[in-house]
Amino acid sequence: MTTQITDLQTHWPPIAPLFALRNEDDYDAAVSRLNTLLDEIGTNQQHPLYSLLDTLGTLIHTYEVEHQSIPIAGGPGVLQYLMEEHGLSAAGLPEVGKPATVERFLAGKESLTIEQVRALAQRFHVSPAAFF
Repeated sequence: MTTQITDLQTHWPPIAPLFALRNEDDYDAAVSRLNTLLDEIGTNQQHPLYSLLDTLGTLIHTYEVEHQSIPIAGGPGVLQYLMEEHGLSAAGLPEVGKPATVERFLAGKESLTIEQVRALAQRFHVSPAAFF
């Protein structure tokens, strides 16, 4: 057996669970890990764990494509979904402004400004296009 294989056998068992996405609990744990890595690493491609962040993002995306159907939704629907996923109320979105502003957007009575869209996109790590 080569030294490389021996090293892999030694080091793989403790990290293998990081890459196992077999059910919703595994998925939720992976998303939590990804968010922690994003907070720490951001877009710093020189960070030693950047490839882990990239790989984990790919695994999560693959799981979502295979196991979660994402309905076609406009900006208000996307924001409503993100609020539910993150346990937020209208008051929990200072990027948008007052809760009444959030409620008007969710009801389709008001549009978001470019600044609000950028802030939400950055907060939720989604494309700004999701809110239009």
